[in-house]
Amino acid sequence: MRILVTGGAGFLGSHLCDRLIEQGHDVICLDNYFTGSKKNVEHLIGNPRFELVRHDITQPVLLEVDRIYNLACPASPVHYQYNPVKTIKTSLLGSVNMLGLAKRVRARILQASTSEVYGDPTVHPQTENYWGNVNPIGIRSCYDEGKRVAETLFMDYHRQNKVDIRIVRIFNTYGPRMHPNDGRVVSNFIVQALQNKDITVYGDGSQTRSFCFASDLVEAILRMMEQTQSIGPINIGNPGEFTILELAEKVIKLTGSKSKIIKEPLPSDDPKQRKPDISNAKKILEWEPKINLEEGLALTIEYFRRGL
Repeated sequence: MRILVTGGAGFLGSHLCDRLIEQGHDVICLDNYFTGSKKNVEHLIGNPRFELVRHDITQPVLLEVDRIYNLACPASPVHYQYNPVKTIKTSLLGSVNMLGLAKRVRARILQASTSEVYGDPTVHPQTENYWGNVNPIGIRSCYDEGKRVAETLFMDYHRQNKVDIRIVRIFNTYGPRMHPNDGRVVSNFIVQALQNKDITVYGDGSQTRSFCFASDLVEAILRMMEQTQSIGPINIGNPGEFTILELAEKVIKLTGSKSKIIKEPLPSDDPKQRKPDISNAKKILEWEPKINLEEGLALTIEYFRRGL
């Protein structure tokens, strides 16, 4: 098939491009390099089945494709808060443009949504039928509400125009090719530990997250696209739940770092707990994550060790 991956030079997008090329597809990787990098896909450049196009999905694009994976959007607080108007435009206008393309060429399209649609959840673990607890005017709203409106657009294009859609809600993901300065907790801790700097924990460190390794997540996305039982949304993530303090301690141990843990005030609207209910992913996609946190952290630390 001919497949378009928006945000294809990003952390997750590049891993997805790798897998699609391995499967024998022709891949068009679209990226404006706001958070993505050519370095993530340089090993694919020169492959006759891979095409790299610099483009911003807030502008329309004319292509002939069979599948669209819509991953384009800054996904870490540092990046999406840097230009919040641009962030919400990417979700809103990007979705309109990609859905319009899917409608014209009758392509199946998958939206990479996020656990942030649940906001600071009052239901734990989070199931897909939970509507969330999101602040619409906070500093994270550009991302949270942008992704929520993207889901609305996908559902409305499906109902009104019969566009063949899929929606996944991605929980915290980590692995090689994460940006060292993206402000995400795993990359922050690893970079600080490898440099023997103090590890910064916000709040008392009791807030929880669930961490899914990139290869596990890509496998779930591929399965979601090709199954015909459900359009979603379906949660994808690792249901193993860890406090931020536990994560910091694991990183110090695995890096052999001399870093000390220091505590800073909690940012506003920071969720206190996050854990996916993946019952639907297990049942419909026959998927669950295989790589545990220590194993995944070791692979990620090795990647950062080579690059720092």
